[in-house]
Amino acid sequence: MATELSLEGLDIAPGVVETMVELAAGEVEGVATVIASPLGKLSKSAKLTEVSIDEDGCFVVSLHVTAVYGRPLRQLGAAVQDAVSDALASQTGHSASRVDVFIDAVSFPEN
Repeated sequence: MATELSLEGLDIAPGVVETMVELAAGEVEGVATVIASPLGKLSKSAKLTEVSIDEDGCFVVSLHVTAVYGRPLRQLGAAVQDAVSDALASQTGHSASRVDVFIDAVSFPEN
């Protein structure tokens, strides 16, 4: 991953944009967690949220989430894509050309 993301003369640390993505995804109803690293291990090489810039100057995002049981997964994925795209556009002024959402697990309610 690049040490910084360059957008029309503005350099942003990838971690800043990844945080925007994770917070936006975490606010979507039906997302139990945004998975930042596999099995909870904190390692820079294990980060599962990735952000880059394509040749057109748009964000390309990949993130992993845990869904709440009972939510339609296709709709949840679309809602996460919309939330992330909107957050990036409003906070950076640049759109996302692609937001890939991976639903890695389902969280069941505790009884």
